[in-house]
This record gives sequence, structure tokens and C-alpha cells, in this order.
Amino acid sequence: MSLLDRIGSAFKGPEELNLTSGGIGRPLFYLSLPIVITNLLQTAYNLADTFWLGQFSTEALAAISFAFPMVFLLISLGMGLSVAGSVLVAQHIGADEEEEAEYAASQTVAFSIIGSILLGAFGYVAVGPFIRFLGASPAVHPLATGYMQVISAGMPFMFGFFVFIALMRGYGDTVTPMLVMFGSVVLNIAIDPILIFGFDGNPLFGMLGMRGLEASLLASTGYTGSGITGAAIATVFSRALAFVVGIAVMLEGVRGVMIHPSQMRPDLSYLRKLLDIGLPASVEVTGRSLSVNLLLLVVGMFPTTVVAAFGIGVRVFSVIFLPAIAVARGVETMTGQNIGAEKPDRAGTAADFAAKTMFVVLTVLGGIALLAAEPIVAVFTNDPEVVRQGSNFLRWVAPSFGFIGVMRAYTGSFRGAGKTLTAAVISVIMLGLIRIPVAYFASLSWGSDGIWLAFPISNVAGAVIAFAWYRRGSWRTGSVRRPTPADD
Repeated sequence: MSLLDRIGSAFKGPEELNLTSGGIGRPLFYLSLPIVITNLLQTAYNLADTFWLGQFSTEALAAISFAFPMVFLLISLGMGLSVAGSVLVAQHIGADEEEEAEYAASQTVAFSIIGSILLGAFGYVAVGPFIRFLGASPAVHPLATGYMQVISAGMPFMFGFFVFIALMRGYGDTVTPMLVMFGSVVLNIAIDPILIFGFDGNPLFGMLGMRGLEASLLASTGYTGSGITGAAIATVFSRALAFVVGIAVMLEGVRGVMIHPSQMRPDLSYLRKLLDIGLPASVEVTGRSLSVNLLLLVVGMFPTTVVAAFGIGVRVFSVIFLPAIAVARGVETMTGQNIGAEKPDRAGTAADFAAKTMFVVLTVLGGIALLAAEPIVAVFTNDPEVVRQGSNFLRWVAPSFGFIGVMRAYTGSFRGAGKTLTAAVISVIMLGLIRIPVAYFASLSWGSDGIWLAFPISNVAGAVIAFAWYRRGSWRTGSVRRPTPADD
């Protein structure tokens, strides 16, 4: 048995999970657990950059605070296609329509590649003015721009792997993407410090206990690293390999959904069907990304230490919220397959179970973050003022973590039922109409504490709105019609 098979045997594959009958907790757990690990590994990309660039300079740390939201923005603009593909694959599988699921996956991959090339070209050209607009200082602007130009050039690889994950998840296979992501992250972590620092004076060598002759031999190569640009190169290179592996897996069809080159010729009539579901989903994800970017306009009015603290806080949240995001994706798949199987009541039960569970889990994690705020932030920087600001940020937000779990669970069910517009409206209200205005006006009176205050207020409001909307039951009607190639 190979290493991947041994690891995979610890989880349940789609052939072992029945998402449309039986209990709720067990299949949702086994569906979500690999997503948690996959998302944790995904976050490891960002955390590795944050850690090593924090050792490099405070300016580099501030630069990725500006760059990361734009990475998220570019991916978010095209994310709707992956959500649409995932929902369609899930509903086809729930209805035992394997061929239609494969056609949906093939078309999603084709249009996603085209879209990511266009987004990457746009990002490469627009990044400089955009980061200047966000208020980056003269010392930070060229660093953030250089990082983002490399990421933009690699956007087809960056986004392509997300599409692979989404399509496999819609099929019910969350294990394979986890295994591919693991290999990619290990590669990224291995080459990140080398491409940032080079060999001479690399802090990694000290951590590994390398002294004298070993370090001297490496330093003699003359490679001095590429700083923040090196971090971007490491990320793109490792994502490119993951993308190639993901495409190969789907072409072979040995695990999860299969794609066919003959079905990847762009079908414009099918694109319209993808966009009906995908555009609202892009609005939702893009709204989240824009909220971070617009918040940077407020954060950018404060010193670089506050910007760096904000960047660290966002990275920490991305780890803590992993269970909620994973369970929401699991609920999305369970809802899609049960809608396809014409079992809406079971879909509703899954969403309620997930909301209650995530409220408890994230409240506990919030308590831990509240008590250990300073040590958590200190992992990423040794600047005392950044540690102080970042710790304060965590203490403001941590008590509201549970409400994020509630909102994520219900919006995941909306997406699985094809109600992506509803999920988008909730996100826009929470972020655009509550978080950003509160952050701006509160910061005028209370400084950076006013920005931090906007997070718990919007988190609680988002959960209440999502719960109330879900109780109306409108998600049960008018679910996505499952299009087939014969419709065209």
C-alpha cells in the first residue's frame, strides 16, 4: 500500500459516504474533516509567507497585508464558476446522473482556465495603482506590487487548483484534494525561506542547527534570495504542480469526478447556466474580499504597525475559521445532493446541525484566542507595537467567533440549494452595510479600537440575518434545475 493510500484509508471516500440517507453527523463529519485539513494546508501557504517575511522586515510584512486581500479579490472574481460547478456536480450525483456531472465538470474547467488567464492579466496591470489607492506607503508599495505581479502571472495555476477542489467536493470526494494539497504545501514551505533569503544568512539554517562548513558551502553559491518576490515565486511554483496533478486525477477519473477533453470545448449556452449560479456566488466571495480591501483604506490611515497587526489578525482568523468554512462546504455538498435526490427536509436538518455544532466549536476556539492573544501574535513578529495592536484586535473579535459558524452553515446550505443570490445578499449586508461603516466612523473616535469593534458587531448581525432568512424556508423552493448537454 502506498503512502497516499495509507493516509487516505484514515478518511472516508465518497463510495463510503451516503449523503442522502441515514444519519447527518457522521457523513457531514467525514465530508468536512478533509476540508478542514485542506483549508489548514491552504492557510499554511499564507502563514509561511507571513512568518518568513516577518523575519525579513516589518515593511515586507505590511506589504503582504496589502497584497493578500488583492490575491483574494482576483480569485473571488472567478470563484463563482467553481461554486456553480460544485453545485451542479452535487445535484447531478444526487440524482444519479453521472454523465451530466462529468459534462458540468468539463465545462467548468474549460471556462475557469479562460477566466483565470483574463483575471491574471488584469491583475498584473492593475496591481500598482490599486495598492497605491489603498494607501500603501512609498516603502511598502513596490514590495506589494512585485509580490502581486508574480501571483497575477500564476493566476491560472492558483485558481485552477481551487476549481479541482470544488469539483471533487461536489462529487463527495474531499480526501483526494487534501492529499494533493499536502504535497504542494510541503514543497512551498521547503523552498519559501530559500527564495526569500537566499543561502547567506538564512535564518532557517540557524533553526536547523546548521553551522560552519554546511552553511558556508550553501552561502558560497552566491544566491541572495528575492525577498518578498521570492515568496510569491514559491507559492506559484507549488500551486502549479498541484494544478497539474489535479487535472491529471480528473482526466484519469480514478477518484472523484471525471473530465473529458472532448467536452471541454467552450459551450456558450452552458456558460449562461453556470453564470446563473456562479455570478451571485462571485458577488458573495468578492464582497468578502472587497470588504478586506476597503477596510485597508481605513487601516491605512494608521501607522504601519497597525497595518501589520491587521494582516496578522486576518491570517489568524483564516486558521480559526477553518472548521466553519469546511462544514459550510460540507453542508453545501449535502444540500446539493439531497436537493438532487428531492429530499429538502434532510438538507435543512444538516444545516441546523452544522450551525449548532459550529457555534459551540468556534466559541471554544474564541476563548482560547482571547486568553492567548499575545503569544499568538508574537509568533509572527518581534515588533512590540505590532504585538500590542494585534493582541488587542484578537481580544475584540474572539468572543464573536461562534456567530461566524452559524452564518457560514446557513449560507452554505443556500449555495447548495442554488440560492447563491441569497448568500450574496447576506454577505453584502454584513460586510458592506455594517462592518465597513462601523469601522470607519468608530475609528474616528476610538482609533484602531474602532476598527476592531466593527468585527464582533458585524459577526453577530450576520448570524442573526442568516438564521432569520433560513427560517423563512424560501430556500426549499425553486432549486437549481440540473442542466444537461441535451438541453443545448
